[in-house]
Amino acid sequence: MLSVAARVERIVMDSQFLVEGLRRNLINLSELARQLQPQLETDLWKPVGQAAVVMALRRVTKRLPAVDRPAAAPGQKTGELTTRTDLSEYTYRHSDTLAAGHRQLLERMAVMDSAFVMVTRGVNELMVICNRSAQPVVEEVFAGQCLRARQDGLTALTLHFNGGQRCGPGIYQSILSQLAWEQIQLVNLICTYTELTLLMEPGQTAAAYTLLAQTQA
Repeated sequence: MLSVAARVERIVMDSQFLVEGLRRNLINLSELARQLQPQLETDLWKPVGQAAVVMALRRVTKRLPAVDRPAAAPGQKTGELTTRTDLSEYTYRHSDTLAAGHRQLLERMAVMDSAFVMVTRGVNELMVICNRSAQPVVEEVFAGQCLRARQDGLTALTLHFNGGQRCGPGIYQSILSQLAWEQIQLVNLICTYTELTLLMEPGQTAAAYTLLAQTQA
């Protein structure tokens, strides 16, 4: 039968946030133990005392490797923050004719001032993010392709970095970790040389914008 110590260790090691928090002594062990008790009792099919959980957490913490490098500054400043709303994301399966549709899309977009489109081509898929005015063109040029997924009504938040900022260690990790701590779920993310675009559901936008705007202060 699985022991309390073994189950606690597995829970901790399955969460990078718990690992980092315990390594840096940022987590109150008694409070964490109290929150883990219901899960442990369900997993182990028996009552579990808070003291036993605290002891297991202390043992796990002692075995964690030491912090080998400083974390990125939580308040590290970035550049401008912009938003786009009412976007759609299309994902198409790769085919021999996909490149022709991609070229046709770029040609059509060149004469549409109000259109917004982002195209990312992977090994097996092509993803298109566009605003409402570009949707008919996207659907037309890729009409014969295999549409694997589509999601509408999305919001994009774009962080614009200065040239030297993107070279700082952990800048992306710092931003994404803060979003994850606040349970803000991302649909996708796209990086260019000085931009990080985060795609999300509308319900996540206000919290994400507030959090990211604090990095500008």
